[in-house]
Amino acid sequence: MKTLMTVAAALGVMLMASTSFAASAEEVMKKSQAAFLYQGKDFKVRVTMRLVSKSGQERIREMTMLRKNFGEPGGEQKYFIYFHKPADVKDMTFMVYKYPGRDADRWLFVPAINMVKRIAAQDKHSSFVGSDFSYEDVSGRKVEDDTHTLTKEEKLGNRDCYVIKSVPRAGDMDYAYKLSWIAKDDMLPLKEEYYDKRSGLYKVFTADETKVVKGFPTVTKRTMKNLQSGHGTYVTYTDADYDAGIPDSLFSERYLRQPPRKWVE
Repeated sequence: MKTLMTVAAALGVMLMASTSFAASAEEVMKKSQAAFLYQGKDFKVRVTMRLVSKSGQERIREMTMLRKNFGEPGGEQKYFIYFHKPADVKDMTFMVYKYPGRDADRWLFVPAINMVKRIAAQDKHSSFVGSDFSYEDVSGRKVEDDTHTLTKEEKLGNRDCYVIKSVPRAGDMDYAYKLSWIAKDDMLPLKEEYYDKRSGLYKVFTADETKVVKGFPTVTKRTMKNLQSGHGTYVTYTDADYDAGIPDSLFSERYLRQPPRKWVE
């Protein structure tokens, strides 16, 4: 009887530890999302996106991105992106409404056909303007859409990190799981590895430069590489600004068609 009680107690401790481990992994991801996507009341930045093929051919995208929070981290949030270059995407705009507990709404205004197109929920994993980032990557994936496990803690370069394994709860993703290296000091994601359904590494995200802007640690250079195609997307943030006073009215179909120069230039 004593042996059985000892075994039961040990199993209980293991179960509690496992539950705590899972809970802490999700908490790490929530804090990381808050640090990466929700700093400040709002955010404005000039974005240069360099798309490089396997052969070295380059294409450049330049845009202004505006973001505003309407609640706590993980809550309602809106994005507005205006394209400056190249000529084939100039004056194109993209808008996102993110909501807690349900899919985001996304719209794209295409000036060549003078039409606002609604992006279907199932298309959120599609390439964002030909880059290696998806539409969902741009505005962020909800923490609750994945099951998270803290696999280990280790250094990445000279920074201490949590390593989190995230498995999609739904089967509609193009990857089986993702590993994230989250810096312990500022909770920013420094690296992400995406593994396909045959457990092969096929896509890698890296945060290549971090700066403090108005007191907020901010990833100002980032890269997404597709190891299977050899294509890479290199993103640089300039003129970053928090708490700029972006008006609520900006996030409307009216301004998708005619964005105010004050906010997009």
